[in-house]
Amino acid sequence: MIHATALIDPKARIAEGVKIGPYCVIEGEVSIAEGTILEAHVVISGPTQIGKNNHFYSFGSIGGAPQDKKYAGEATTLVIGDNNTFRENVTINRGTVQDRGETRIGNNNWVMAGVHIAHDCVIGNQCIFANAVALAGHVTVSDWAILGGYTLVHQFCKIGAHSFCGMGSVINQDIPNFVVVSGNLAQPRGINLEGLKRRGFTSDQMALVKKAYRTLYRSGFKLQDAIVQLETLNDSSDTLTDLITFLKHSERGIVR
Repeated sequence: MIHATALIDPKARIAEGVKIGPYCVIEGEVSIAEGTILEAHVVISGPTQIGKNNHFYSFGSIGGAPQDKKYAGEATTLVIGDNNTFRENVTINRGTVQDRGETRIGNNNWVMAGVHIAHDCVIGNQCIFANAVALAGHVTVSDWAILGGYTLVHQFCKIGAHSFCGMGSVINQDIPNFVVVSGNLAQPRGINLEGLKRRGFTSDQMALVKKAYRTLYRSGFKLQDAIVQLETLNDSSDTLTDLITFLKHSERGIVR
């Protein structure tokens, strides 16, 4: 399952059943779990840990040193979970010691061609990044978020769960859970109702999310006052709990 032209560092740990295509290069302390596929010309640098059943398409550069002028060769890491797809020309950098020292990607993410994920980013599960999305350093993307093609995200921004960023969005502040944004600079456009339907949210839950959006964006409340109102709206299923927590911990402020 390893092509004769592939170059693999003796320190690498490759599980049974991993497929490594022509002219791949695996350098440094890299571990790859079973079921993972590397198409031709993929480069993986370490320290990097890769889980099960990931698929890397051609010309990806995975686990490279961070593009940070403060980086001085420290042994930082990249950790990738299971069942992710990384299409052609994806680049993902390791972390820096100035932050967590680790870039982390969860499970079941779909990362399209030309995406860049910079140092110290944390990506959840079930996210979709369309072509040429670029995340600066220290960005956090929560579960089920969708970023349209050519979206740019400023460093230290947080993208909330179930949010949707339209094509070509330029994001320099946090995007709350459930919210749809687009534009340069990104502006709120509504709620990701179609995504919530697909993920099994009930009609009552979606109605509550709509109320939360109106409270946050159309009531005229200052952010702290809006958070108080959201706490009173929250139901027994905790539909708004993660949103409230997100708002309380926003450091860059939210798109509003």
